[in-house]
Parts: sequence; C-alpha cells; structure tokens
Amino acid sequence: MTLAALTLRDAGEKLRKREITSVELTEAVFDRIRRTDETLHAYLTLNRDEAIASARRADERLRLGDGASPLLGIPIALKDNFLTRGLRTTCASKMLGNFIPPYDATTVSKLRDAGAIIVGKTNLDEFAMGSSAENSAWFPTRNPWDLERIPGGSSGGSAAAVAADQCLAALGTDTGGSIRQPAACCGIVGLKPTYGRVSRYGIIAFASSMDQVGPMTKNVRDAALLLQVLAGHDLADSTSVKRPVPDYSSELQSGIKGLRVGVPKEYFAAGMQPQVEKAVRTAVGELDKQGALIEEISLPHTEYAVAVYYIVATAEASSNLARYDGMRFGYRAHAKDLGETYMLTRDEGFGAEVKRRIMLGTYVLSAGYYDAYYLKAQRVRALMKRDFDEAFRHCDVIVTPTAPTTAFKIGEKSQDPLQMYLSDIFTISINLAGLPALSLPCGFDDAGLPIGVQMIGKPFEEATILRLAHHYEQATDWHNKKPRMEDR
Repeated sequence: MTLAALTLRDAGEKLRKREITSVELTEAVFDRIRRTDETLHAYLTLNRDEAIASARRADERLRLGDGASPLLGIPIALKDNFLTRGLRTTCASKMLGNFIPPYDATTVSKLRDAGAIIVGKTNLDEFAMGSSAENSAWFPTRNPWDLERIPGGSSGGSAAAVAADQCLAALGTDTGGSIRQPAACCGIVGLKPTYGRVSRYGIIAFASSMDQVGPMTKNVRDAALLLQVLAGHDLADSTSVKRPVPDYSSELQSGIKGLRVGVPKEYFAAGMQPQVEKAVRTAVGELDKQGALIEEISLPHTEYAVAVYYIVATAEASSNLARYDGMRFGYRAHAKDLGETYMLTRDEGFGAEVKRRIMLGTYVLSAGYYDAYYLKAQRVRALMKRDFDEAFRHCDVIVTPTAPTTAFKIGEKSQDPLQMYLSDIFTISINLAGLPALSLPCGFDDAGLPIGVQMIGKPFEEATILRLAHHYEQATDWHNKKPRMEDR
C-alpha cells in the first residue's frame, strides 16, 4: 500500500509513532496527483509549496511530542467554495476566477489549528449548483471508477480526489445532496451534519437555509475523526447552534442491537436502477442480522421534494448571487455605461446553470408570484419536516438509497436539467428538514460502479448514524475496494 492510500486514522498513527513523516506523506499525495490528475481533473488549484512547509512544521510538532490532534500532518483537500486566506478561491466560476480571499473560513481555520495540510482546492459545479461536476467554468471532473462518467456533484472534485487517493480526506458542502450523492458515485463516505452543527462562516453561499459543511473520507471512522474537529458553535455564524459536541469516535463502538431502523416505502419508487434497490435492501438485511429492528415507514410528502427544493434553493441563490455585480470584487466586463456593465458582467461571468437558477429564483420571488411559489414551497417544506418528526417517533435512523442510479456518463443529462435535478431526489428532503445524513458504499452495479446507502438521523444525532454506518462497514468489504486508475 502506498502512503497516499492510507486512511486518515492509519496515517495519523504512523505519524505519531514516527514510522513516517508528514513531508513523506504529503509528497506521496502530490506524486499521486501528478500521476492521475491529468485525466481525473479533481483539482482547480494546488497548494504544494505551502503544503510542504506546513508538513515540515507538523513534523517538528510531532518530534516535540505534540501529536494529540488526529489531523496533525494529514493532507486534506478543500472544495473550492471555502475561503482560504491567500489561496485562490473560484467557486469554479469565471466570476471569481482570480479571487484571493483575505481570510479563512472557520472550518479552514480549525483544520489549520489542528495541523492539517491543505493540499489544494477541488473542482465543483459552479457555485455548487449541479449534480455532476460538469458545470465548472474550467473542466468537468471524471469518476475514477470510469473516466467516461461523472463523479457526482457538486462536490465532485472532493469525492474523486478521496476515491483516487489524491488526498487522505476532503471537505465538501451539501445543499441538496452535494456531499452524499458524489460520495455514492465514487464509493466513499460522505456526511452532511445537522444544519447548525458546523459553521458556514467563510463558505461562499448558495442557499443559506440549507448549505452545510461536511467530511468526505475513505471510511466511517475517518468521518468521525474529521467531524470532531469541524463541529462546534461559532460566534461568526448566526445559524451555528451552541450545544455540546460528542466524542464521535468513542461512540462508534456502542452496539446497534435494538436500534430501530425505518425504511421509507416512498424511496423505492419506479424508475430506480434495479441493482441500486437490490444493494440497499441487502444492506438493510445486514443491519437486521446485526440486531437492528427494521420497520417500513412512510414519508408521504417526499414526492414534492424536488419541486420545493428548486423553488427555495433558487430563490436563495438569486438573493445570494446579487452581490456579483462587477462593482466590488470579481469579474467585470468591459462596457460603455453602468447598466451595460451590470448586464455584461453577469452574462459573461456566470455559466448557463447558474443563470438558469438565478432567473428561476428571481421569478418565484417577484411580485404576484411570491405567494404562489415561494410561500407555498415553505409551507410544504414544513410538512416535510413534520413527516420526519413523525417518523422519528417510531425509529432512530432512516435508511434509504443515496441516489436512484449509479454514475451516469458525462454529457448524458447536460441538456436535460430536469433529469439532472432528479439525481438528488433522495437527498434534498434531508436538507429541507435540516437533518444529518451519511452515505457509504453498499455494493456495485454490473458495470462495476459504486452504489451508496444513505443513513438519516434525528437532529444532532450524527453519532447514531456514524455508529450504525460503522457497524455495517465492519461487516462488509465495500469500503476497501479501490478504483485502478493506472490501468486505464
């Protein structure tokens, strides 16, 4: 096994035992990127010089016995919508093509304080709007399991980088499934925490009532370690919740016998890829064998999730992206007057999908349509939250497929936005309700593409879904399967 293939936990143990150095580990990661990223295109910006310097500092801390942090000396990638002081942050958009932030996002500061090594910034759908990582202004990212297929989105670059051992772990953001769906497509673990569990300060906003930061890792234990560092109250984020953070790693060992697992009938609808349904139901069977209590449940408003999400999310995107006007920062078009500057800047600076969502959002917020669309969507959103509240009276965790299909081919859905939006049909309701959810591998289809199972928890019960996922993972071998990039 190469150093780049190590898990976060195993690498941390080797570093603390002085079996390897952070410089060796970091150089191994950059060597892996050099050998694979010309075809994968997971990264937009690499941070090699600063990363090696940070690794040297980490080695000195380790030499002096300062090895308490599990992230000390560990190479980690960041989705390119996290503000990073002095390091280009583009959001995969021409609008921010040369933007150098003057400060770090809170989560980035926490990583730096813990001694993590920032490898670089990963590709995404522009402004995190998409399900395939094809909407980047620069290039699409490819799936390491099949280079002709998408890695999922919008955190596709982070998912591909973790799966291809181009980092030991990564951060993504999830507004409607953008951590979990690419995790499923790439065969890794992706966790969306409860809304308010992790600070959003310094994350370039898409839809502020749903955006959430989370870990993308090679296994469940690594997700628990990374979440431990990220979670906690932040005074700079008014939506951050002040409540204790459990010791996620220690709680992994608690048993799951007697844990009540709900399986919603609405999540096994017509049109789902049969191999996905079979793999997820087999995963539920494994949980049953381990002593979990399986019960069919109903989430009756699920059918409205896509419609509600694409009203609420586009409305918030329209508001959040109004700041990109060519006046204060970012791209500015050459024009003859102020009005033309506004119009050309936004026309040239934004890609097609971002413009589509801005126009949809502006429409549903406009006079005469606000009540009919946005207000009604918020009312249905409340009903969907009530569905989950009722379900959790009878169960502790809800288990579903992460996505209705495995990764589709690049370009296959780019001309059909509605089909693309349906890729997130099983994940978006969790964001609307603000709940924690995790995706982990549960099998492969006949084409050798990974399948993900989703575990949804009660608010702030990340420890419970991590525990259930860890026990399932220990009983199976799916997380140990690796794409063989060199054979392509």
